[in-house]
Amino acid sequence: MISTKGRYAIRVMIDLAENDNGSFIPLKDIAARQEISKKYLEIIVKEMVKAKLIAGASGKGGGYKLCRKPEKYSVGEILELMEGSLCSVACLADKNYQCDRRAVCKTLPMWEEFDGIVRDYFYKKKLTDLL
Repeated sequence: MISTKGRYAIRVMIDLAENDNGSFIPLKDIAARQEISKKYLEIIVKEMVKAKLIAGASGKGGGYKLCRKPEKYSVGEILELMEGSLCSVACLADKNYQCDRRAVCKTLPMWEEFDGIVRDYFYKKKLTDLL
C-alpha cells in the first residue's frame, strides 16, 4: 500500500509543476492549496531536497521548486524515494533476504512478474501525465 507520505510527495511535485513561475514557492502556499499540514510537508520536502528531486531555499523569497522539467520525473522515482522498495514480497525487496525455498518456490515467478508490472507502470508514468 502506498502511504500518505508517497501520495503527498506526488501532490507536492504536481503543485510545484503547476505553479512554476521560475521562483521558489513557499511551503505554506503548497500546504494551503493541497490542504496538507505544513509540518508534515516539511518532513517530505526535506527528503526530496536531499535526493535532489527539488531545490529548497530559506529566508525571504524562499521555498521550493523542481530541479528538472516535469516530464523528466517519473512517479516511480518519487514513490520509491518516499516508500522504499515497491516490491510485494520480502525476498524481492531485499537482495540479502535469505529464503531456503527460493530455488524451489513455485510462486516467485508470479511475484517477479507482478513487481515488474508495478515498476514499469510507475516508472513510465511521468509527472506531466498527472498535470
